[in-house]
Amino acid sequence: MDVPVEHMRNLFGSHDAFIRKIEQDFHVMIIDRDGTVKINGSREDVMKASHVVKELLALSERGNDLEEQNVTYAIEMEGENAGDVLLDIDGDCICHTINGKPIKPKTLGQKRYVDAIRDRMIVFGIGPAGTGKTYLAMAMAITAFRNNEVGRIILTRPAIEAGEKLGFLPGDLQSKVDPYLRPLYDALYQIMGAENFARNMEKGLIEVAPLAYMRGRTLDNAYIILDEAQNTTPAQMKMFLTRIGFGSKVVVTGDDSQKDLSPDAKSGLDVARKVLGRIDDIAFCSLTSKDVVRHPLVQKIVRAYEDYEKKEQKRTDAGARNRNYGRGKK
Repeated sequence: MDVPVEHMRNLFGSHDAFIRKIEQDFHVMIIDRDGTVKINGSREDVMKASHVVKELLALSERGNDLEEQNVTYAIEMEGENAGDVLLDIDGDCICHTINGKPIKPKTLGQKRYVDAIRDRMIVFGIGPAGTGKTYLAMAMAITAFRNNEVGRIILTRPAIEAGEKLGFLPGDLQSKVDPYLRPLYDALYQIMGAENFARNMEKGLIEVAPLAYMRGRTLDNAYIILDEAQNTTPAQMKMFLTRIGFGSKVVVTGDDSQKDLSPDAKSGLDVARKVLGRIDDIAFCSLTSKDVVRHPLVQKIVRAYEDYEKKEQKRTDAGARNRNYGRGKK
């Protein structure tokens, strides 16, 4: 196939890393000769590899800077015969960062998550680290705010230490809660810009606060994001969800595998999934390790922990069955 020279570097990657990955996964040999790419191997493998190359080239021709995540996901989707998934997803641009970089869903799971946020009043985004749960929700909130669909943005999360005791923090209330809310600030700065964010913060149009300060309020005409929801108690989750007023939209994000509650405490996120699963206008979107869009090593780490936890659960279940069997014999 012919590849325009201006897209060759983007398609091949640094030191031909992308092409080497395609070669390894499909057991083919890819050769470039003066703008012509030849793929050698068995017929089935060549067909799969050529489809991935064509899809990545089409992405490049649309103005995208290809990343290793794009290549990895294209290969995974080819294994599932999912068609031109990347091209279908690429057409959905939520907004742009202050540097002009488009923010788009990069996987099918993310696309379903974004569509659910558009269509439903309350959406739960549940999945491991790096799946873009909070970042995409933030992009959707800022877009709605810019389009005057809502009057303000409210961002909140439970102020719980991640396994460490930080003691008493100095300063006023904002200084005390800032360390817990820093991930939310980071996304806001990148999408909205520090000056624009500070200006809207002063006007009260953007509010970042710990979950405890939501009690007693009614939140009308607002875009509300609850982050790290796995660290809420059932009572906190109920309190938060009953704050919602007219014209508001809510996104709740959480990761079941990273709870910082005490071992004997129930998670409000787990209870909400059981209680609210059948209510119309509430959607639960589950993201997986396939939807991780951080460094590829993060995806491998998430999968390794998932495999480990499954083995530990099987071992625990087997031990419980053996103990029950022993009691029965006695």
